Amino acid sequence: MWIQAIRSPVFELPMALDHAHEFERVALPHAANLLRYAMHIYGGTKADAEDLVQETLLTAWRSFSQFKAGTNCKAWLFRIMINSRYKQFRRASSRPEEPLVEEERNLSRPENISRTAEIRIAFAKLSPEHQEVMQLAVVEGFAIREVAEMLKVPAGTVMSRLSRARAQLRTMLKPVRLSGEEGL
Repeated sequence: MWIQAIRSPVFELPMALDHAHEFERVALPHAANLLRYAMHIYGGTKADAEDLVQETLLTAWRSFSQFKAGTNCKAWLFRIMINSRYKQFRRASSRPEEPLVEEERNLSRPENISRTAEIRIAFAKLSPEHQEVMQLAVVEGFAIREVAEMLKVPAGTVMSRLSRARAQLRTMLKPVRLSGEEGL
C-alpha cells in the first residue's frame, strides 16, 4: 500500500520517464529491507515504520537525479532513512516526554520464553549505537565500510561497536546451568 502511494497521481513528481523506470528497477526492490530496518527502529510499530519507509522513498524519488548509477542503491536508501529518522527525532525532542510502560511484567516466566524472545530481549539491552551497528551489519548485511558511511563514523568505530555488541550478546545469552548439571 505505501509503495503504491508513491506511484499515485497525488504524489506524481516531475521526473524523466527513463529515471522513473530506473528508480522502480533499482530502488523499489529494497523496500522490504527498509521496512524491516524501520520495524527494528520503531520496535515493531508497523504504522510508524511504514511512514518512515514512505518518507524515505519519497525523498529518494525527489533526489534520484543525485544517485550515481553503479553505486550501492541499498546503502544510499538506508542513509536517507537514517537521516529521515534523525530529523524525526529532532522534531520529536521538542515534545514533552511520555513515560515508558514497563514491558517486563507482561513476560511469562523465564523458563517459558523461547530462544528467539531471549535474543530479542538481549538485543534490546544493547546500547542504541550497538543495536544500530548490529542491525545494519549483521541483519541487513552491509559491509563495515558501508555502515561507517551511513552512520558517518570511522570504520574502526563500527568494528569496535560490532565486536562489543557481539561480546555483550554472548555474555547475556550464555546458557544458565542449573545446580546438579555440572556433570552433564
